[in-house]
Amino acid sequence: MAEALEVTPAELDAFADRLGEVESYLHLDEKRTRVSELEAKSVAPGFWDDADAARATMEEIARTKEDIAAVDTARGELSDARAALELAEEMGDDPDAAALREEAAATAERLARAIDELELSSWFTGEFDHGDAIVTIKPGQGGLEAQDWTFMLFKMYMKYCQRRGWKVTINDCPAAEVIGIDRATFTVEGKDAFGMLRAEAGVHRLVRISPTDDKRRRQTTFAGVEVIPVLPDDIDIEISPDDIRVDVYHASGPGGQGVNTTDSAVRVTHFPSGIVVTCQNERSQIQNKAACMQILKARLYEIELEKRAEALDEIRGPKTTIGFGNQIRSYVLYPYQMVKDLRSGVETSNVEAVLDDGDLDPFVIGYHRWATGNADAETPSA
Repeated sequence: MAEALEVTPAELDAFADRLGEVESYLHLDEKRTRVSELEAKSVAPGFWDDADAARATMEEIARTKEDIAAVDTARGELSDARAALELAEEMGDDPDAAALREEAAATAERLARAIDELELSSWFTGEFDHGDAIVTIKPGQGGLEAQDWTFMLFKMYMKYCQRRGWKVTINDCPAAEVIGIDRATFTVEGKDAFGMLRAEAGVHRLVRISPTDDKRRRQTTFAGVEVIPVLPDDIDIEISPDDIRVDVYHASGPGGQGVNTTDSAVRVTHFPSGIVVTCQNERSQIQNKAACMQILKARLYEIELEKRAEALDEIRGPKTTIGFGNQIRSYVLYPYQMVKDLRSGVETSNVEAVLDDGDLDPFVIGYHRWATGNADAETPSA
């Protein structure tokens, strides 16, 4: 028989303290004032004369209201849990008291997850943390295996984005000749997408029995993940037409899925930096070129930040060889099963949940808790 869920008044007091800290980090009073100001602005005459500015304002209203509603909902959950627990205590040995205690515990469990999310968002203080992200996955050491590992990571991130409710646009995902993919680039739109996903930037290591080896030997393979922000419209990166070459070619994709088969794929080469960006997801050359230019501008902006700060981890973490000794996370499928983040120490033996279902939140949250110095005395586990 499963053990009944329980929660104590002390645990609810701890939740209240954490929630108070989150409210302070998020400046809830300032956000409420800001919403009032923006809503007054949105009903003023001529507000929609500048459509782009108006849309940006409405998006800010929606985001800010979402933060406020999340805290208000958590406050309501805390109040409900307290009320149920207090009533159960008053009822003593009444048979219905046990049901109330379980209700309080279940509410507290939801509250804990909500506060985890709110704390995570409050840690995002970077300029682009609350915005969208561009993710690129490339094979490293491991030959054909690395291309297959790149495809496995690509599918894992697709599942993760789906779990988070984020919108994904696949910009480029060409199939490799034998197995897997040559690379993948995709844009992720959603709340805190860049802040969350920058936890994934770095080298990912896979250990398993090689599916391409007739002798069934163990193989170690690597792939690199790059995460950069989608730049807001108010950041303008000038690119001279003379500095780029635009090539059009035939699109391809893994299994022929998700990619058109017309000659609309676009490759943009930026001569001064040597950056090459490809996009083949959209149905027209114009759309694909626009997507390429968005990615190119984001990468050029990153380079400029690196020049100013002389610190590559400003945006995506240190640039390292995609191979031995540089991994941020290991995925071991043989001789045992484990996924372990080498920075935060978060680990799990449920590799299927991670790779097949995209259950990455424990690793992402664990990384940010570690990175912000908010690590608990006990290492979090997946």
